[in-house]
Amino acid sequence: MKNRDLPSVTLCMIVKNEASRIKKCLKSASLLADEIIIVDTGSTDETIAICKSFNAQIHSFEWTQDFAAARNYALSFCTRDWILWLDGDEELGSCDKENFLQHLGTTQASMLSLPVYNYAGQSHSIDSDNVHIYYQPRLFKNNAGITFKNRIHETLQLPPLLADSEPEPYSLPIHHYGYLDDVVHQKNKGARNLLHLQLEIAEPDHSPWMEYHLASEYYRQENYPEAFQCVNLSIILFLKQMRKPPSLLYKLKYAILIETGSYEGAVKGIEKAIDLYPDYVDLHFYKGIALFHLQQFKEALSSFETCLKLGDHHTYHLLSKGAGSKKAASWKGKCLEKCRDLKD
Repeated sequence: MKNRDLPSVTLCMIVKNEASRIKKCLKSASLLADEIIIVDTGSTDETIAICKSFNAQIHSFEWTQDFAAARNYALSFCTRDWILWLDGDEELGSCDKENFLQHLGTTQASMLSLPVYNYAGQSHSIDSDNVHIYYQPRLFKNNAGITFKNRIHETLQLPPLLADSEPEPYSLPIHHYGYLDDVVHQKNKGARNLLHLQLEIAEPDHSPWMEYHLASEYYRQENYPEAFQCVNLSIILFLKQMRKPPSLLYKLKYAILIETGSYEGAVKGIEKAIDLYPDYVDLHFYKGIALFHLQQFKEALSSFETCLKLGDHHTYHLLSKGAGSKKAASWKGKCLEKCRDLKD
């Protein structure tokens, strides 16, 4: 494909008071994007000035407590072949631009899912191991009828012709720093997210994903009883809709049980989750931890060996970095020590 035939990309963002991070975001994405569309929902810091320095088109939007509405407004200004959407607290990883654009020009997919690296902990000493990786559809064809839905934790809504389409995974990383401790505190994210989730859940036809996201918020606040109740409700609602509950719901459920020391409860139920998702390394990892604490060391050893076989890469599941590599190897070593002690 000749360079003049390569497709073009619009970077599409909604922002508010992102001055502390948005420069890095725009610098990383401007290497790929030919057009930058920024919808501002009421910034009072230097966000708009920084965006203008990258030749971004700035549009104002009156905030209506609805992220999808703001994103859909932003879409109306996009003119290029593909749309990449990011948040101000994210950065795009590096890639070969020509290879990337050639792929966009030849793929039959209408969407690409990119691995999002969600970091936690302290921002002044980012722990590259304290990260969860999840592929999300972040690139999609313009003028294909694709829009956003959900007031918060918005996702893509596909037109009828694309209803059965699956995003194609592509290994261009997005680094998300929005859940580092100081960012959460600065933006009061917990209270903000709870407010939006409660508004969304009040809708009679809301998605069961909302109960999951509510459970995640409670989990981050260490309110484990509420988190456990909400994630179980999410599972039930998916089943009532005759839909298989997504794998990350079970990851959260058993993370809560491990966090609260409910090891017997974890072992009793996790096998059913593994039957649904036998290739999900995090479930085997949690099973191994629960078995270890129940002093079933040989069985735990088997679980961690399964983790090492599965590895750390998957384009479907939400993965804890290291659950299929060095974290599993460390727990395997602990099991071997215990088994050796028992033998002696």
